Amino acid sequence: MVFELPDGSTRTVRCGAEEHVLDAARRYGLQLPSSCEQGWDLACAVRVLEGRVDQSDARRYYSEDEQARFALICTAKPLSNLRLRTHASDEMREHRREHRLPAPHGRWGRTR
Repeated sequence: MVFELPDGSTRTVRCGAEEHVLDAARRYGLQLPSSCEQGWDLACAVRVLEGRVDQSDARRYYSEDEQARFALICTAKPLSNLRLRTHASDEMREHRREHRLPAPHGRWGRTR
């Protein structure tokens, strides 16, 4: 899978089908935002530019998130080759607000 980082660079890592994307990124030395690591808050949000993920391990993930091509990589598992744009928590939070979905913020899932 390929990560597009905020500085414009990309990093390619391998991720097993049963491995969470964030865990694979860490194995390759990538330091990406995360907080709850349960698919609850949106700290680890990414935009899925190519491919599909399984979000069944997430505690709070909605069909609207999938349709808008967001993923929570702490609980996402790859279903195909992926290209992900990292650091999308603010964007996903705004998407959730627009769709009147819970948009937790911070370590303890505060909703703003």
